[in-house]
Amino acid sequence: MLYRHRKLDLPHGELHTPVLFPVRNIGKRSSDNTPAYVGTIPEFSAAMINARSIKNREPMWNRLMDGVTLREEMGVPEDTIVFADSGGFDFLSEKPDTTPAETLETQRQLDADIYGTVDVPLSPKNRTEENQRRTEQSIEFALEASDRHHGDAFLLASVHGYDPETIRNSIRYLEKRGDFDGYALGSLIPVRTDYKKVTKLILSARKATNKHLHVYGLGGLVYQPLLLYLGVDSFDSSAFIRSAGNRNYLIPGFGGEEMREIEDIERLPCPCPVCGQRTLSDIREDRAAFTQHNLWALATELRRFRYMVESGRDIEHYLDLRFQGNEVTKRAYETAKQQVRRLV
Repeated sequence: MLYRHRKLDLPHGELHTPVLFPVRNIGKRSSDNTPAYVGTIPEFSAAMINARSIKNREPMWNRLMDGVTLREEMGVPEDTIVFADSGGFDFLSEKPDTTPAETLETQRQLDADIYGTVDVPLSPKNRTEENQRRTEQSIEFALEASDRHHGDAFLLASVHGYDPETIRNSIRYLEKRGDFDGYALGSLIPVRTDYKKVTKLILSARKATNKHLHVYGLGGLVYQPLLLYLGVDSFDSSAFIRSAGNRNYLIPGFGGEEMREIEDIERLPCPCPVCGQRTLSDIREDRAAFTQHNLWALATELRRFRYMVESGRDIEHYLDLRFQGNEVTKRAYETAKQQVRRLV
């Protein structure tokens, strides 16, 4: 197992990893769909934001420039750890409309703790040459950000590639020519159902560096145990929001359950603060409660894994049981286990 526990000293305080950054949709049209969680769920004193979306939301940006802090705008304590992504996923189907210098300045003005470099994501629908061009452009943007970055915020170079060799070579190239606190692996959402492929890509990144490793977008219930096993330090997820919008109830150890499939029980199986005192019908009609429950489910998954590690349990036996009900994820885990055993 490559799982590890570290402490990051960031401008707004300490952050213990591994950690999930819940995605905050602030700046988006759907900015009101993230319920309050900081201060109520101990695992989540951090947030992922899209710097580009905030900069492009003119009324909000004007308030921030007039003296309102980002954390006041978000309604969270001033010691909340913020990861400001460049918004690169927005460039999946369009050209970047920002530069590394502009994005760094936006991230600085937002007073973020962690910066993700401007990147140009890949798509399995693209031709190989186009994905290669995008990979190289992301590397160039990362190196420019490295040259311009000053201050205490963590700088993570965004890295892309659809084969392990590209990931490994990209990180090694960036290590030699830039100054980064870690790396953030992207472009995995479009291929997330190919668990074996994603597992190999993450392992190639983990083997290429001992620095902080973040994985963009895959912090849901199914992927979280795999990421922890593979030594990923942080990850983000908006699954709790999207699942709630689809009335998909997350259950640790099982995955998602569509509400329309549940009819004949009064109370749901989760005893979290959201579900413990409420009936099925209450929660079904309350999207905010639904979303908060889904966050608690993600926290429970993370807490359970940490407990298994700290109590000295056999993690591989735990994951054997965890993935036995799904042949696809089971095969991905078996592949990861074989490779991890060769490394430790």
